[in-house]
Amino acid sequence: MQSKTFTYTDYAGIEIFVYKWIPEESTKPRAVVQILHGMAEHAARYQHVAEALTKHGFIVYADDHRGHGKSALGLEHAGELGPDGWKGTLKSIRELTDYLKAEYPDLPVFLLGHSWGSYLAQDYIQQWGSELKGVVLSGTNGVQPMLNLLLIIGTIIAKFKGYNAKGKFIDKLAIKPLNKPFEPADSQNAWLSRDPEVVKKYDEDPWCGFMVPYSYFIELAKGLKKIWKPNNEEKIPKDLPIYLFSGGEDPTNMQTRGFKALVDRYEKLGIRDLSYKIYDGARHETLNETNKEEVIQDLINWLESKL
Repeated sequence: MQSKTFTYTDYAGIEIFVYKWIPEESTKPRAVVQILHGMAEHAARYQHVAEALTKHGFIVYADDHRGHGKSALGLEHAGELGPDGWKGTLKSIRELTDYLKAEYPDLPVFLLGHSWGSYLAQDYIQQWGSELKGVVLSGTNGVQPMLNLLLIIGTIIAKFKGYNAKGKFIDKLAIKPLNKPFEPADSQNAWLSRDPEVVKKYDEDPWCGFMVPYSYFIELAKGLKKIWKPNNEEKIPKDLPIYLFSGGEDPTNMQTRGFKALVDRYEKLGIRDLSYKIYDGARHETLNETNKEEVIQDLINWLESKL
């Protein structure tokens, strides 16, 4: 695998950092996969996924989204999405798609989104799904019972504490409880994976697991309310291949209850090429789980079946 990094300046003047992984010269490129990472993490965590994909002829791009990783303006600003919030972040992602399509105009493009990245991908396919060869949603969800409450609380507290003040109250209300099903645990992030080494590396990485500001939670809530409106989900092309997968013990989608709700809605929408898989016992980051080889191979098999 060959690798490089570069930056581009998005429409609002924010510099976005990008990783690019390329197959060895002996392997002919077959398609491009654009990866969208999750909340409070960064694109470099997907290098092992890219390494597997490049061996099968996939070129991989993954940016550090606004406020994350090397696109953020320092840890004190981690999680700040900047101008236009959710919409601006998605527009930046779309600009990267335009860039990679210009670089490889003859190759089909797949989108792979994990967690927050899967929510952004849900919005993406409502706007530009017809331009993709397929979309993959990892650790995704279609229901958030506290959505309206979180939006109201976040908006009120932000008025008093500041829009970009660290979202301590919502973190305590919505993020910290994710670990409860796995306690007692050595880490507050045990909900991510059964692999202790993965959790340890996450805990030791200052660019993982940081507390996002109220502005992030507000924008996330607005984004979820938008993408889960029936009239917006109806915009997803019915012929777009969609593959969803989740850990059976993923607390972010209520141990797959929210995951299955999204699958059910997509089925009722008439998505013609819809498939999904649940990995029993796995937690939120199935691509970083103890059975990650199986998960990644299933992903490759699905991608290749669409070529």
